[in-house]
Amino acid sequence: MTTAPSRTAQGAPPGAAPPPVFTGIGVAAPNGLGTEEWWAATLRGEHGLRPVTEYDASGHPGGLVGRVPDFDAARHLPGRLLPQTDRVTRLALVAADEALKDAAVDPARLPEYGASAVTSNATGGFEFTHREIRKLWTEGPARVSVYESFAWFYAVNTGQISIRHGMRGPGAVVVADQAGGLDALGQARRVLRKGGVLAVSGGVESALDPWGLAAHASSGTLSRSGDPATAYLPFDRRALGTVVGEGGALLTLETPRHAEERDAPRIYGELAGYAATFDPPAGSGRPPGLERVARLALADAGLAPGDVDVVFADAAGLPAADAAEAAALRALFGPGGVPVSVPKTQTGRLASGGPALDVAAALLALRDGLVPPAVHLDEVDPAYGLDLVRDTPRALPLRTALVLARGHGGFNAAVVVRAARRRPRRTA
Repeated sequence: MTTAPSRTAQGAPPGAAPPPVFTGIGVAAPNGLGTEEWWAATLRGEHGLRPVTEYDASGHPGGLVGRVPDFDAARHLPGRLLPQTDRVTRLALVAADEALKDAAVDPARLPEYGASAVTSNATGGFEFTHREIRKLWTEGPARVSVYESFAWFYAVNTGQISIRHGMRGPGAVVVADQAGGLDALGQARRVLRKGGVLAVSGGVESALDPWGLAAHASSGTLSRSGDPATAYLPFDRRALGTVVGEGGALLTLETPRHAEERDAPRIYGELAGYAATFDPPAGSGRPPGLERVARLALADAGLAPGDVDVVFADAAGLPAADAAEAAALRALFGPGGVPVSVPKTQTGRLASGGPALDVAAALLALRDGLVPPAVHLDEVDPAYGLDLVRDTPRALPLRTALVLARGHGGFNAAVVVRAARRRPRRTA
């Protein structure tokens, strides 16, 4: 076991600002649109993995996806936005709207450069681009939408959220596959440390049209099972691979001072620690970076492994990757040393949206004292040595959660969220 560097070594200088706090949550997920609807479904163990019905997916492995059900963008967004946005941006805008409404804040009323959007996206507007390219080759270039110039771009969620809410502070987009959903929160923290007061941050994805699903299938990691009960089984002896999904979460982050000064209605917790690492080249003989990134994030939070009450695992659903994550968790906490939650068994893996959704789950777990369960993991391999929360929620006193994420190509990220102490609301 290695010793994590000190807090100062993680880039937080002595006397650094206190950790930012989460004051709002917005969710679009395959098992629920809206935070409380999704959270209730997650605690009930309801999954959102479904066969593709929009087109013939028989040529793709499994033919299952995690798709946000019955999403009608016209019910949530003004008509002028619909021609210029892909489905992914519409989902992101709805989640951002909810996160800001939940926080009871209007960014346009803040100092001119005090509010920012910092998101992660790995795929961009696949469905929009697929449609416009089809027009190019079948109807000619005059029929291609002028909005194709930006609707495909992985930074478009940040741009559209910023425009919609008058957020003129430093904006950013992070591309690191699954790990990006946590890296965006780390970047948002940097923005707040440099003078911002509020940031909307997290990740939302959607690339489930025929082109998008073909791109996912090219990874060779998709499960070939067409049964939602057996397709995605991380840490299970029957693991066959993963199922991709869409959606994610966006979160309102604020400096504690700003949240207190405006008397924010709620504080879900604080972003206590963050770190990122990159796996060494294959064949180097050096260990993967997951254990190290967890230790770095804990050190950044000024915490030890024994302070962690629950871990939200990356849970790849691939035997070798699951074994590597289990080994990292055993090295950190000992066999069965901490409850491990895998709510993404109910949604599939959402690229950058998945870890952001896990952070939302961690914050609500802290709020309610309930660890959300994994579903369908009936043959967990005891060799992994994990205390997996399965089938039903587990009631526990929770104060600190560790969220882990890995992205294709060697990205690793970790976030520590901690229950925040809050002064009583001021009275008139």
